[in-house]
Amino acid sequence: MKDISILIVDDEKSIVTMLETMLHKEGFHYVYKAHTGKDALKFLEGNTVDIIILDVMLPDGNGFEFCPQIKQLSNAYILFLTARVSDLDVLTGFATGGDDYVTKPFNPLEIAARIKAYIRRAESQIQNTSIPQKRYEYGRFVLDEAAGELIVAGKVVSCPSQVYLLLLYFCKHPNIVLSKSTLLEAVWGFDSYVDDNTVSVHIRRIREKIEKDPSNPEYLVTVRGLGYKLVKGNIS
Repeated sequence: MKDISILIVDDEKSIVTMLETMLHKEGFHYVYKAHTGKDALKFLEGNTVDIIILDVMLPDGNGFEFCPQIKQLSNAYILFLTARVSDLDVLTGFATGGDDYVTKPFNPLEIAARIKAYIRRAESQIQNTSIPQKRYEYGRFVLDEAAGELIVAGKVVSCPSQVYLLLLYFCKHPNIVLSKSTLLEAVWGFDSYVDDNTVSVHIRRIREKIEKDPSNPEYLVTVRGLGYKLVKGNIS
């Protein structure tokens, strides 16, 4: 964990200080701060981080609105922090690029627990894969596991961490129908605020990246009433 870098984006200095202190105590050495969305974007233009804690209500805009801009600069795992708790807000957060969601007021140790859970899942995805790590090659896209890259039509495409891990799981289980509950357990675990809609949102995000026509997918198809299947096709 000492090599994991975290950016906190929140205008409430007391919350930032509390999170920074807690994260240091939990063993995270590289913790950075930004108090506005624009400051966060400026920081990310010249720096790479692994995790971003992003407040929704910022003085210069909405965190949901900043999230797509952040994703253009970073593939970091994004955890939204907000007092807004409606289902629509949660789905909006996931749809704009978020990976997890915590509501105020919160126990700062919950933030650490969620971050550690994400790190465990990411490490498990790598450790449990076949050795050597593979390139999963389809007609239109390639998932290079060793490089951690998604290549579509010959070009490297930015891919958020949870979208990448979900697609990687599909690549490791081609031509197998996977239910939403199976995907939730395998990719998110049961310790995050996620539900069936989370899977649907991330499936759509995968399709938007790998399919020519996301509305009529050729690779990641829906098996009505059962789940989803990544069609093996031209895999090597």
